[in-house]
Amino acid sequence: MKSRFHRGDWIAKQVESLARQRDLSDNRVLVELIEQGIEAQRQKDKAFFQLAERFRAANDPEQVKQLGDQLGRFVFGE
Repeated sequence: MKSRFHRGDWIAKQVESLARQRDLSDNRVLVELIEQGIEAQRQKDKAFFQLAERFRAANDPEQVKQLGDQLGRFVFGE
C-alpha cells in the first residue's frame, strides 16, 4: 500500500526546517510567513488599483486595450 503524503505534513516539515535554519520557534516562523503573505497581498492589491486607475484615465485606444489586457491577466491569470 502506498504511503500518502498530505500537504499539511509537507507544510509542517517546511516550517520545522525553516525554524531550525533560522533558530526560531515553529510558531515564530508561522507568524513571519503570515506577515509576509499579508504584505504580499497588500502589494498585489496596490498594484491592481494603480493599474485600474491608469486604465480608467487612459484615452488612447491602444493604451486602453493594453491596460485592459493587463487587468484581465491580473484578475484571471496568464
